[in-house]
Amino acid sequence: MRIVNKETIFFDLDHTLWDFEKNSALAFDTILQKHNIPVNVPDFVTQYVPINLRYWKLYRDGNINQQELRYNRLKEVFDILEYTVEDAMINTLSQDYIKHLPLNNHLYDGAIEVLEYLAPKYDLHIITNGFQEVQDTKLKNSNIQHYFKTVTNSELAGCKKPHRCIFEFALKLANAQKQTSIMIGDSIEADIQGALDFGLDAIYFNEFNNETPTNIKQVNHLLDLKNIL
Repeated sequence: MRIVNKETIFFDLDHTLWDFEKNSALAFDTILQKHNIPVNVPDFVTQYVPINLRYWKLYRDGNINQQELRYNRLKEVFDILEYTVEDAMINTLSQDYIKHLPLNNHLYDGAIEVLEYLAPKYDLHIITNGFQEVQDTKLKNSNIQHYFKTVTNSELAGCKKPHRCIFEFALKLANAQKQTSIMIGDSIEADIQGALDFGLDAIYFNEFNNETPTNIKQVNHLLDLKNIL
């Protein structure tokens, strides 16, 4: 079924267009070697992925600040791996990770093709909870920034998805109307339910085919968007 009467598309960035997990693993491989931390990188990344998601939820909900997010997610991984790292080194690793993360530029399969397909038909924009400097570098290094007319991040908006204020901010910045706009993202809570609660239509990028309420529009591959938009 095609979605009609839309003029504006808002994309999430991480885990939707930009392959966060692949790029993150490459960054950790670089910085752990650089600082001679003798842990197994795949083991480290396996632990980091769910821990990072949990800390991002705490950050999104306003329960921790940016510094706590960046420090605690690494500290917890090292604790699980039973490898002792001084606080100063954890802070150094945290800073190096943020520096190296956006230097990698792997996108999800089909990302460029679907953006090329959508760009002539719709106004494209980004809404991200990521930090402005990091997200801007990701967009530039992956060579997709030119597809998007505006980029709304949580620092700019002063609030984070799923709160309605970031969607309201993004609509105003894009000079878009709610009824002719749609949000596409990978997080049911932050992207999809947040948008729907605001009254904005949404499509769930369900990469792992998670069980989803039947009333939620979804795709399992980015190229599936060509069939409905």
